[in-house]
Amino acid sequence: MEAQKENVPRRDHSGEEKAEAREASTFCQTKQCCKFDFQEENKKTNSSDFSDPIYKEISLTNGYINRMSREELRAKLAEFRLDTRGVKDVLKKRLKNYYKKEKLMHKQPPNAEDYYNYICVIDFEATCEEKNQPEFTHEIIEFPIVLLNTQTLQIEDTFQQYVKPEINPQLSDFCINLTGISQELVEKADEFPKVLQRVVDWMKQKELGSKYSYCLLTDGYVLGTDIH
Repeated sequence: MEAQKENVPRRDHSGEEKAEAREASTFCQTKQCCKFDFQEENKKTNSSDFSDPIYKEISLTNGYINRMSREELRAKLAEFRLDTRGVKDVLKKRLKNYYKKEKLMHKQPPNAEDYYNYICVIDFEATCEEKNQPEFTHEIIEFPIVLLNTQTLQIEDTFQQYVKPEINPQLSDFCINLTGISQELVEKADEFPKVLQRVVDWMKQKELGSKYSYCLLTDGYVLGTDIH
């Protein structure tokens, strides 16, 4: 038996151990590399988010506000026609939020050409029935536009005209109650092609599409409805 044991070839573990060691080393290096890459990515993200000088201005302003007395805070809030009620911490937070909003709103975007100068907000009103059948054709009976300046967030102008429907010229009682548009208003209005031309002329007058970039904004119902 002893002789047989001696004749059994011994298994060499050195090769397997070396291979396992190499795999473990590679795994650790990969894991460490991923860790460093993740840290570097975080550094890039954090620096890109708050490296803009505007955030330094906001930080300095917040420090100045923290040193203000309650009476100074109330006076400054009154100057901006903001609410002056509340304890000191509430007043500080209110004033900080105001300054932050103002500074960020007037901050020039890094790629200004990628932003629209104006947004044309459109909220059509159309003919409808209480139980709209699939074959019912919706027609625009009001064409309203609100022109919003994206830099100031202020409404600069509006356009509004009623439209005479042609396919279903008689408004249903449900439509009148829902939209607040009477039969008399649409009967006195022009057909859609004429109103649309006035919209185009109004946009040209505002230099939309030539001097200023713009986009159209409306709700999902309008986009998902077959409106003529």
